[in-house]
Amino acid sequence: MAKAPVDLFAFAHAHRDEVVWMSQNTNTIPLHPAIEEAVQESLRSGEYRLYSYRPGVFGLPEAILADLSLDGYEVFLTNGGIEALYAVQRAFLGEGDEILATDPSFLPIHHQAEMSGARVVELPIYREPWKLTAEAVEAAVTAETRALLVIDPHNPLGISYPAEELRGLTEVARDHNLLFLHDVTYRDFNTGQHLATTWYPERTLLFYSFSKGPGLAGMRVGGVVGPPDLIREVRRFDTNVLGVNVLAQRAGLAALDTKEEWLPGLLETCRANQETIRGAVEKAKGARLPVFPSRSNSFVVDLQDTGIDPHRLEERMLLDHRVHVRAGDYLSKRFGSNFIRVSFSVPTEECARFPAAFLETIERLRA
Repeated sequence: MAKAPVDLFAFAHAHRDEVVWMSQNTNTIPLHPAIEEAVQESLRSGEYRLYSYRPGVFGLPEAILADLSLDGYEVFLTNGGIEALYAVQRAFLGEGDEILATDPSFLPIHHQAEMSGARVVELPIYREPWKLTAEAVEAAVTAETRALLVIDPHNPLGISYPAEELRGLTEVARDHNLLFLHDVTYRDFNTGQHLATTWYPERTLLFYSFSKGPGLAGMRVGGVVGPPDLIREVRRFDTNVLGVNVLAQRAGLAALDTKEEWLPGLLETCRANQETIRGAVEKAKGARLPVFPSRSNSFVVDLQDTGIDPHRLEERMLLDHRVHVRAGDYLSKRFGSNFIRVSFSVPTEECARFPAAFLETIERLRA
């Protein structure tokens, strides 16, 4: 597969104010003013001149548990959810262990497992029903399997698991004493979200992030939530004893305090943007949306029947139109040449630039 001749992310960052960021699952919809004010107040007070209190600014761990409607669990704050996943995998995986995951997936998590010497068993889901099933997981379990990773809603497909499906996955995990790693990074976009802790509280770890719903990706704040005994094991691999960015924590706390005010508008914008993108995809012969609607803030556009290289589409949409999408090989070694991922948590007027950019680029690359 031909690679882009320029560093597209360097180009995008160099032209940040011109680019529609549909490539990273970030959220560029304007922040609630209370979130910005919380950061400004932290700056004015000089709070950032001290190391932050390692367990978290007062009230933040409690607010996270309240957001999840959980009691009796602990919160371990990290620099984004990805750091939490790293610490957990270092704590519970070792040489020769196996972790079950999906393909496609957020592959940096798989790379982290490999750092611990574990082997990632990638179960293919780029086909109906576009998600894990209890039967497929059961068939993949071996004597070396130690954990099951479920990204829900899924990155990049945007599927989610209804209660009975998630329950079925937890039953397989319990039958084999597996650690259930439930990555709920995109839960704010899914009004019907369920947590694996409902059925498997003793061995489930939840991965939580402020990067997506509240739009704080660059601030790097998230964490892992779980039973005290599991969190105690994770803390053995805490390499950040001086705490998480205090400005980010203040922003996260303000985001939770005002969630009832900003979340409805976020969901409305994302629903409208999904329709805008679908309208364009339906006009491009050979392109399709395997999963619609998405329950996260992104989905994939399948390009197999167009004959177009996703890298070329990513390159030309960015360089010619300043609309940045992502080629699929970032998310799948097996299926990445089939699709692009498109994030739609962007302002409505920015999403409106997608149809012309997509359709013009498709026609240019067909020629």
